[in-house]
Amino acid sequence: MAAGGSAGRRARRIREEAMRLQRLSREAHRQAGRWQAAGEAERQVAATLMALTATGWRLLVDRRWPGTPAANVDMILVGPGGVFVIDVKRWREPPAVVGGRLRAGAEPRDDEVRKLLELTRIAEDHAATLGMSPIAVRPLMIFAGHRLDERVGHVRLLGQMDAVPALIAEPDQVKPAMVRAMAEHLADCFPEHDAASLDEPEAPPTAEPAEALFDAEDVERVAMESILQAPIERWMTFLHPDQASLVGRDWSGPARISGPAGTGKTVVGLHRAAHLAGRSRGRILYVTFANNLPRVQCRLFGTMAAHFADRVEFSSLHTWARNFLESRGLRLHLDAGRADDAFSRAWMTEGRDSVLPEIEPTPGYWREEIDYVIKGRGLTSLEEYRAVSRPGRRTALRTEHREAAWLLYEEYELRLGDRGVCDFNDVLLAAVGELEARPADPPYAAVIVDEVQDLTLTGVRLLHALAGDGPNGLLLIGDGQQAVYPGGFRLADAGVSLKGRGAVLRTNYRNAAAILETALALVSADPFDDLEGPSPDGRRAVHATYHEGRVLRADAADVADHDRRLIAAIGELTAAPPEGDGTSALAGAAVLCRSRRDIDHYHRCLSRAGIPVLRLERYDGRPVEAVKLGTYRRAKGLEFKQVFLPRHDADLTTASPDDPAARERSELARRQLFVAMTRARDLLWLGSVVPPR
Repeated sequence: MAAGGSAGRRARRIREEAMRLQRLSREAHRQAGRWQAAGEAERQVAATLMALTATGWRLLVDRRWPGTPAANVDMILVGPGGVFVIDVKRWREPPAVVGGRLRAGAEPRDDEVRKLLELTRIAEDHAATLGMSPIAVRPLMIFAGHRLDERVGHVRLLGQMDAVPALIAEPDQVKPAMVRAMAEHLADCFPEHDAASLDEPEAPPTAEPAEALFDAEDVERVAMESILQAPIERWMTFLHPDQASLVGRDWSGPARISGPAGTGKTVVGLHRAAHLAGRSRGRILYVTFANNLPRVQCRLFGTMAAHFADRVEFSSLHTWARNFLESRGLRLHLDAGRADDAFSRAWMTEGRDSVLPEIEPTPGYWREEIDYVIKGRGLTSLEEYRAVSRPGRRTALRTEHREAAWLLYEEYELRLGDRGVCDFNDVLLAAVGELEARPADPPYAAVIVDEVQDLTLTGVRLLHALAGDGPNGLLLIGDGQQAVYPGGFRLADAGVSLKGRGAVLRTNYRNAAAILETALALVSADPFDDLEGPSPDGRRAVHATYHEGRVLRADAADVADHDRRLIAAIGELTAAPPEGDGTSALAGAAVLCRSRRDIDHYHRCLSRAGIPVLRLERYDGRPVEAVKLGTYRRAKGLEFKQVFLPRHDADLTTASPDDPAARERSELARRQLFVAMTRARDLLWLGSVVPPR
């Protein structure tokens, strides 16, 4: 085949389709004379959009506004690109956007925008009953006799000749069957306003051929650009109706969305961010604990709501806090390595020979006590520490143990000061103090917190101070059973009152049923804290929707045999046929490990076998022909088609009921492994080393 032959054929098909659309538009314009209920501008625009109905779009013209005696909706267009609520205008003065506001010449037209947004919200509510996300329902003003492509907030402004090319350029996100179902549903919700249906045109009256209502070359250009662009990852437009209703819900204050793994909490959060960006003029902050996750979420958000990409800020909590402090002229010397050294020396002088090893000899346990209880809760005195509850910490401390832990903390603080450095908690505490002294200006319109269970109490206080208690201001998303860090708190301790403003999702959309069952069995007997109170055990009601995946177990005699089995299992992916998007099965695979030491080991193993590797700290969510490699913690919030967990059970032990510290470690290890297991959609590979007896 000659080079470029395939592209040439595609170009010819696109050119023919553009010319066909133009002919259909001329024919529709001749038919438009019978739509007596609509004005001339509406008839012209309807004739223009009618050309799209030949390619799978549905057009509703002159519909009644529900709940009003006489008000009408000019048009509702439903197609592969979503639902468009259309207001048609014919203005003598050219429309213009000045300072983010719509004008006709010198005259402000803010009321026109407000009315269209109000109508779009009604359409969103009706579309949500079929599970369509509000981000797929968009307000559109089309101006007869003018050419433009602008935006006023959430509202897109198009000239009549610009409408068809712009709508064809929208990425396909609604399947034909759902286009039909949604059009019929909205036709019932918005009844006809005495106008004839456009789906069954009558014989057109004789008339002179009209001029083209859009330029076929524009259609051809836009379609060719879309073909030549690299494919992008699609983001779901349709949610479960329970999820869609949460995206658009109005909450009178702070709210929370919870639910077991794989139930779509983050999906709802991202759609919620887009929804709020379209309803406010301020910026939206989407924050999580992990450093790598905001990069992935930002990219996914850009594919699903590109027109709001500059309105939503994605950040890890500590990165945001550091940037905030620097914007106020405050620079803290954060040095994790020197902070670790400061604690090690503090343990040698104040911890090792104290009463603390009687309960737990591991220094790391007491470092966590400082990080998650003392500094994590912002305690400032021994008296506070003596009285504070410690949710999530199974080990009870007597007075002498708390006093010894406090002395260790004070020694640690002195050594930090001597080195002129701070730790991550100091950054958050400083940000809280700065916000209390001087609130953020301008404030965020809303703050969405994902994986809230992994934050400290100080982190939640910081974000609560940033968002306040106003309507739709603070949304907390998370699940205590997926906490991968020790310690805990109650939202009430942070001054956050939900007052019934919460929802629990119960349907798993990510994991194959076999994978979900295996993961839940691991933690079903473990109690956990869920921010609002303890849960007695891990048994939870969750409904699986996907049943085609599998769990493979590999029991090896030694580490070398284990690693050969792992390499062989991953090697099978390289021989598998390409996925539907053209990528290999390898692009959807991840190897998740317990520790950084294991990460280095398996990076060497995979590289020696010629298998490309991408570390999760450099992963941004794009399909990459490489196995993703990272720790259980680093994989939080991500998902993969195939997940390999080498030596997954090496840290799993059965703790004695008489050893609460060991029990706490065991429960945390199981929760971390549970999180790693539930990253898998289709395949979960569990490797073990079982020496022969």
